[in-house]
Amino acid sequence: MRSELPRLGHEVTVCPDGKSAIQALETSVFDAAILDLRMPGLTGIQVLEKIKQVSPDTEVVIMTGHASVETAIEAVRLGAFDYITKPCRMAQIETILRKAVEKRELKHKNIALQTRVQAAEGPTVMVGKSTPMTSVQRLISTIAPTDSTVMILGETGTGKELAARTIYQQSKRTNQPFVPVNCGALSEHLVESELFGHRKGAFTSADRDHKGMFEVANGGTLFLDEVGELNKNIQVKLLRFLESGEIRRVGDTEPFRVNVRVICATNRDLREMIKSDEFREDLYFRVNTFEIRLPSLRDRRQDLPELARHLLARAAKRPLDQVTALLTPEAIDALLEYQWPGNVRELANVMERAYILAGGGPITPEHLPYHLLHSEPATLSFPTAEVAAPKISPLHPRTLKEVEKEHILRVLEKHQGNKVTAAAELGIVLKTLYNKLNQWQEEDQQQRHAG
Repeated sequence: MRSELPRLGHEVTVCPDGKSAIQALETSVFDAAILDLRMPGLTGIQVLEKIKQVSPDTEVVIMTGHASVETAIEAVRLGAFDYITKPCRMAQIETILRKAVEKRELKHKNIALQTRVQAAEGPTVMVGKSTPMTSVQRLISTIAPTDSTVMILGETGTGKELAARTIYQQSKRTNQPFVPVNCGALSEHLVESELFGHRKGAFTSADRDHKGMFEVANGGTLFLDEVGELNKNIQVKLLRFLESGEIRRVGDTEPFRVNVRVICATNRDLREMIKSDEFREDLYFRVNTFEIRLPSLRDRRQDLPELARHLLARAAKRPLDQVTALLTPEAIDALLEYQWPGNVRELANVMERAYILAGGGPITPEHLPYHLLHSEPATLSFPTAEVAAPKISPLHPRTLKEVEKEHILRVLEKHQGNKVTAAAELGIVLKTLYNKLNQWQEEDQQQRHAG
């Protein structure tokens, strides 16, 4: 190997024993290490364990003249790339090394692809400083480092997968796979195979072994979106995994363990589904260790301008500071007046469309969809719900802030919550009216919590 492998294009370092090999790995980077099973000092298995600690990306090939199934299984279990017996030919070694190089190149290409995808999609950050979003972000930062199951609730388009990815990125599993699964898109007949895998011959079209999503996510995080769409049979199997950590492929008789954190999401009311016997109550309590409720865009309207700019930057594939000025105040006012039934997902589509129509220039209301400009304006019953009118006592003089708040809320009530008309009568811009309403809403919420 010292003489022949360099002729095949490899750089070779020969070590007399395992201790020397570990020292070499601590100072240099190697694609592969070929280890004899029996060596002076440390055995091949012991060196394999050390290599996986010192240089986990180095592929290890075990070579021995004392072959046994037990040794092979032990070597593979500990992370060996391959296992060959002596005597062997140089062609065998070259074939194994070529496969190791191909695996390394594939891994690097995958990392590069993930980098390009992230660059195209923009950073996966949760945008928003409103009270509801601040509460969500605080809860995520608390539960992310744990391995507890999480249930994310919210309307369609509120960003449930983004919340799941944020939990994953802040967890201890961030270097392991994140596997998202849309349960509603899985075929009813293949859902068990897709999630848990199957053995060759388990059913008519099973012409080979198939890894399920749980195996793919082993060591990492599995995100089950629309978990309410799973049928009762699959719910039982999911419950069994959450209780035991074991899964069983279709066609297998024996279960095996996988290490997976499960995050679920749904836009359905699972409690109502439990009442109608569509969802298992015991599974609900298992997946609902922590519950995160994502607010609709209507309930976090304060975040809309900042969120629109972030989504515009993503659509334009440009830094945020380069697109901030493109969104005109008139366009922002129009966005604030809309109800957003599709939530953040709808806003993302609107911003992409507007950027294309504007040709990279300033975005005005004319670049927004017709239905957005001609829909019913967003209304809020502030005097009775969101913001309470100040209580005035004749024995105490009113502050200027109280007088202002009382007057603005009366004008809003007069115009039945139409903020465009109210702002015009008050002589202020629409954005100022929204800022005041959001400020009062947060103050009222803080007072209720304090009380």
